[in-house]
Amino acid sequence: MERAADALFEAFKETFSFNRPVLIIAGPGNNGGDALAMARKLLSIKIKVKVILLNTNKLSSDCQENKNRLLEYYPDISFTQSDQFILPQISSETIIIDGLFGSGLNRPLNGIFAEAIHFINQSGCEVVSIDIPSGLNGENNPNLNVPIVNAHHTFSLQFPKLAFLFSETGDFAGDWQVLNIDIHPRAIQQTATRYHLLINEKITSLLRKRTKFSHKGTYGHALIFAGSKDMAGAAILAAKAAMRSGAGLVTVHSAACNRIIVQSVVPEAIYQSDKNENYISEFIGIEKFSSIAVGPGIGTNEVSQTFLKKLLNNEKAPLVLDADALNIISLHKDLLANIPENSVLTPHPKEFERLFGQTANSFERMNLASEICQKHKFIIILKGAYTQIFLPDGSIYFNSTGNSGMATAGAGDVLTGILCGLLAQGYSPADAALTGVFIHGLAAYIAIKNQSEESLIAGDICENIGMAFTKLRS
Repeated sequence: MERAADALFEAFKETFSFNRPVLIIAGPGNNGGDALAMARKLLSIKIKVKVILLNTNKLSSDCQENKNRLLEYYPDISFTQSDQFILPQISSETIIIDGLFGSGLNRPLNGIFAEAIHFINQSGCEVVSIDIPSGLNGENNPNLNVPIVNAHHTFSLQFPKLAFLFSETGDFAGDWQVLNIDIHPRAIQQTATRYHLLINEKITSLLRKRTKFSHKGTYGHALIFAGSKDMAGAAILAAKAAMRSGAGLVTVHSAACNRIIVQSVVPEAIYQSDKNENYISEFIGIEKFSSIAVGPGIGTNEVSQTFLKKLLNNEKAPLVLDADALNIISLHKDLLANIPENSVLTPHPKEFERLFGQTANSFERMNLASEICQKHKFIIILKGAYTQIFLPDGSIYFNSTGNSGMATAGAGDVLTGILCGLLAQGYSPADAALTGVFIHGLAAYIAIKNQSEESLIAGDICENIGMAFTKLRS
């Protein structure tokens, strides 16, 4: 608890000015103990601190110990311990520290604790939650019909909480950061989990090194089925991204009408015209390619449907399936059984819903996606904030890169190209999924240094793939 208080204290000093008063509202458990220990640290640098300790029964032993230490060192502190919540008098400049309950809470809050949360949320003050906003269920199905602190900042201890990563619950945490409190590595290793957060070190360990005496054939030949009439852009973005991610050769198979457009914009790619003028209707010699992606901009008409059915019936190696390929499968659910094992599916939430049905919330959707991947032995990349990657072994990864500017047309086509390019080079489907998603988000992060989240377009992401690799390798 002292290590937690030290980490909280340092994070506070880095975030706030020292001339603002602080109100700490602590609960009777260990989260309250963390808050009381933090109060002692803040008082040591002359910050004006008020403490309200709420309890309806008894304090945890660590909370009691930190109460004793606080009053021993600072007997003149404004300190109230009560089983009733009395509205405190504070200024609008006050920083409220929420230390009511932490991640171990498994019940809805009511009574004086609900009153305290209502006060915090209505105060208009800047709010900091310790570990997790009080009232928020960090690990299980979210219940939003209960009082939950709306924090502006959350200082999470050692690890982020699942609730931070879901659209329904993430906003409660505000801007969150993880504080290392030196939990013993053995204790961490011995605690089983299927949840993982992708960070630089993980992806750097997966990157394959290019050799001095290699040639274009060393890095594979990617095939991308993309584009129909008026959708040449999807083929262009996917092809560029595959080239930028390191594939030695890239072939684009698209409708005949797109040949001049694609070859003019991506001269590095080989163009294979379909016999159909407006749609993709055939596949030729797919056995010579190292990786295959299908879906961006191909349409869902009968010609495209027939093509995809034939492809899935003939191809046994893993595929990247995106966009209209997923939409066609959602129209013919029996095709799910024909998807090769270890294929990578890249739906956004609506595409996922069309494929696998509605769920009540993000938590249920996560569990459903994991069950599907374990059943069918393929990989799902569920796109969005903290994009989730589901592996056939039940592991779930959350991506830490990216920004809201990625909510733009064509961003998914770029991801498809990156994945196909990595697979062509010999990355396993799992490693390609993890690396591709991370690189995709990192490129978008780098791109907004010269753009903004509003102005970001898919081409910007594509043009910064190289910088993303450079940043990781350095």
